Amino acid sequence: MLSFLLYFVLFWLGLKLFILLINGAVFPVLRRGPLQGKRPTVSLLVPARNEAHNLVETLPGFLLQGVEEILILDDHSTDATARVVEQFSRQDARVRLIAGLPKPEGWMGKTWACQQLAQAARGEVLIFTDADVRWGEGGVQAVLARMEQEKAGLVSVYPRQITLTLPERVLLPLIDDVLLCYLPYPMISTPFPSASAANGQVMAFTRLAYLAAGGHAAVRGEVLEDVRLAQKTKAAGQHITLALGGRLVAVRMYHSFAEIVEGLGKNLIEFHGRSRLLLALSYLGHLLAYTLCWPLALFDPMWLLVGGMGLVERLLLNLKTGREWWEVVLVPLAPLYATPVYLRSGQRRYTWKGREYSR
Repeated sequence: MLSFLLYFVLFWLGLKLFILLINGAVFPVLRRGPLQGKRPTVSLLVPARNEAHNLVETLPGFLLQGVEEILILDDHSTDATARVVEQFSRQDARVRLIAGLPKPEGWMGKTWACQQLAQAARGEVLIFTDADVRWGEGGVQAVLARMEQEKAGLVSVYPRQITLTLPERVLLPLIDDVLLCYLPYPMISTPFPSASAANGQVMAFTRLAYLAAGGHAAVRGEVLEDVRLAQKTKAAGQHITLALGGRLVAVRMYHSFAEIVEGLGKNLIEFHGRSRLLLALSYLGHLLAYTLCWPLALFDPMWLLVGGMGLVERLLLNLKTGREWWEVVLVPLAPLYATPVYLRSGQRRYTWKGREYSR
């Protein structure tokens, strides 16, 4: 049995490394660059529910982007979100606060917020961005340049992860791992809607592409609304493209282990086809490949190869995403720290942003 598991894990890690090498060579990173044609008008659209602490940090970066309007929807916050936005709106008329309407039955909170933002927006390009995303000067220009270069209806950006605590450093690189180790970037250019990816933290649509896909109304009840909307955009005949945020777009998603468990646990089962069996097998596979491989090497030295491949994977991932190389030593901790994430994701009911949902 252990021999079968050994060769299965070696094949799995080998496949991940192969895909990572492809993506390391060709996956684009946002770069500053000029537009060849006329710059379109841009609406920066920000859904916000209890985001006062983030908006204080990120709104100055939004203001640097040279966009025509910055719409922030206050989704029934109980903190100072509205007050923070109003303070900035008095300094810059482009900033506008929208009071969110009650969420209808069947909608997720974020999809309903984004739908309202899209209805209020006037720009030719609609850029949906989360309140915790930190835009560097020239970030939107780089997105528009990529949209122009690729003739894309959708550009989605994966921001560079800012991680300051041990749990953040251990777990949040797994987000990049899912992107760069499982989907070869050249497949994004194929016409198959299933070969799509997107990140709801930054999604830039031409208005035409957004309407063709059906907008957020088409994915109203989806937890992975970003991926589903990308699939619908491609199915509507629009080209999609991706990029890593590099030095221009970054994010600090969570500030504590509890926040990480809540946030990642919300989505994890969706990446496993909503199957609790696949979720359990995934957990056991990761535990074996990245943690148990080291004690198993006492019985069969081939498990050292497994452990070494896991370290090489993280090193290549860190080099591509701009993370610190020494974090490779944290790899064996990842499945252990992820245990409560898997447990939360297997629950039939969960709470997110103060709202309760069922799977």
